[in-house]
Amino acid sequence: MNHDAMEPRRHLKPTLSQGTIPMSHILRKHRTAALFGAAIIAGAACLPFAINTSNAIAAPADAGGILAASGSFASIVDADKPAVVTITTTVKATDVSAGQQDSPMDEQFRQFFEDQGIPLPRQAPKNRPSQQAMALGSGFIISPDGVVVTNNHVIDNAVDIKVTLDDGTELPAKLIGTDPKSDVAVVKIEAGKPLQTIAWGDSDRLKLGDQILAIGNPFGIGTTVTAGIVSARGRDLHSGPYDDFIQIDAPINHGNSGGPLVDRSGNVVGINTAIYSPNGGSVGVGFAIPSDEAKAIVAKLQKDGSIDHGYLGVQIQPVTKDVADAVGLDKTGGALVAAVTADTPAAHAGVKPGDIITSVGGETVKTPKDLSRLVADLSPGAKKSLGIWRDGKTLDLNVTVGTNEDGQKQAAAESPDSQGQPSGQPSLGIGLAELTPDLRQQLDLPRAVSGAVVASVNPDKAAAAAGIQSGDVIVSVNDRPVHNTRDAKAAIAEAGKAGRKSVLLLIERDGNKTFVAVPFAAA
Repeated sequence: MNHDAMEPRRHLKPTLSQGTIPMSHILRKHRTAALFGAAIIAGAACLPFAINTSNAIAAPADAGGILAASGSFASIVDADKPAVVTITTTVKATDVSAGQQDSPMDEQFRQFFEDQGIPLPRQAPKNRPSQQAMALGSGFIISPDGVVVTNNHVIDNAVDIKVTLDDGTELPAKLIGTDPKSDVAVVKIEAGKPLQTIAWGDSDRLKLGDQILAIGNPFGIGTTVTAGIVSARGRDLHSGPYDDFIQIDAPINHGNSGGPLVDRSGNVVGINTAIYSPNGGSVGVGFAIPSDEAKAIVAKLQKDGSIDHGYLGVQIQPVTKDVADAVGLDKTGGALVAAVTADTPAAHAGVKPGDIITSVGGETVKTPKDLSRLVADLSPGAKKSLGIWRDGKTLDLNVTVGTNEDGQKQAAAESPDSQGQPSGQPSLGIGLAELTPDLRQQLDLPRAVSGAVVASVNPDKAAAAAGIQSGDVIVSVNDRPVHNTRDAKAAIAEAGKAGRKSVLLLIERDGNKTFVAVPFAAA
């Protein structure tokens, strides 16, 4: 994607549409839902920031007759369209107004794109009268008795939910269950007759370039079908432990959220959820929740009405080549524990900062995202074994998985990455100072924190390339606590003498702890 300076700024938004707002204003008046920030949720056209999830796929110009040779999509649309519904919710105006402010999901999307060097505008809250507003989204029927799947952000904060069938019949809907972490929701309607359904497909079989269709009700203009291809798999927008989006080029817009993404067999392979857009409309970068993930979540919601995700209580970061060298691993992989929250399952199990978690219940952890997903999928109370790399050897710790009760904790939250990567420059290139009372006050450090203060950083040396900054406090070296400059220097020298290629520093900065691996080299 070209981010030329002349291009307008892009942002992801929820695509909820308010029927009470003139069409000319819809692009600016989106209601924020579960996926905010840079991504536009495609749920209801009335939201200040709406995530567009069901943008229709724009068919490319016929290059060599590829589409013509594949035939028409008419038979798929004829079979699936009757099972696609429009979901209208009544939302308190105060909720709509609140949606204009940054939600946690909004901030996560914003951070993701700003990390890529794409600044995103922030909208100032607007005062709204104390009245109700209408929001519009999409959904699809999965059982003849009226079970409907949609996005959580489509029905979030709704005081009333109505479902309109393809034939125009409007029915009241009952909320069965929601899961904000995956942005999936289930509602139920009573039609008095069997309803036409759409079947789940296998999203794991999707390949880049496969043709897909997106069906939904963009901007409330009526059921719309768009076509395109799978552009990418496994997109992580940093919105939660379940980020594994299918990226599509099918146009999806406000009101498409919750609509089905179907394959050439007419089966649901995704739930359209968000778009990346400079202007609130589709630019061919949409995101859908994979069906293999959504299907399992829907089944749990139908059974229990909610999902209790597992919780471990650690902050984690990737195991880079330099981190692996510093701790004696022969390859990268796993999740490096930067911090352990007190009185959590991880703390009770004996997990320590500096540990590398390599498996959960026998399943390999290759990345921090793997750990987040594995833990989130576990039921609270489950007893599992954690594979740990510590002090140059492996060990197993038994953990009883906790619960994410308050909805704020993350099953496994990633700590901020270190700034930049080591460049292999010789020597560390830092000057150290004692942590005096004056420095402690200037750095606003708690009394419990001890270590060596980084007083200077040589911009041409490895520490600077690794992101070490003046004012950082080194609290441990290769998992060995340090209390002063003498301890820090001794531990660094010891690591060098032991033949380690890197040294692993635990840094305290602005109240956060982060591991930074700095490579050794000949001076």
